Amino acid sequence: MDEEPKSAAEMKEIRLKRKRTQEVEGIKAMAEIAAADIAIRKRTEKLRALRLAKEAADLQNPPEPKTKAKAKVKAKAVK
Repeated sequence: MDEEPKSAAEMKEIRLKRKRTQEVEGIKAMAEIAAADIAIRKRTEKLRALRLAKEAADLQNPPEPKTKAKAKVKAKAVK
């Protein structure tokens, strides 16, 4: 690191540069968050449409009821 004391003007320039960098990084982060939000909404919309289509198809063609197998009765051997 540079051990020389900074002048007031240099310190001000360093602070301004740091602030600008933080602003740019903040804008980028917000853009990434917005893009992720849009992607999630699109995916949710697609999945909802698929689910509703499946439910409509299930209502039109209900599955056949499963017949239960009769339970086997075991006779106890009487001695």
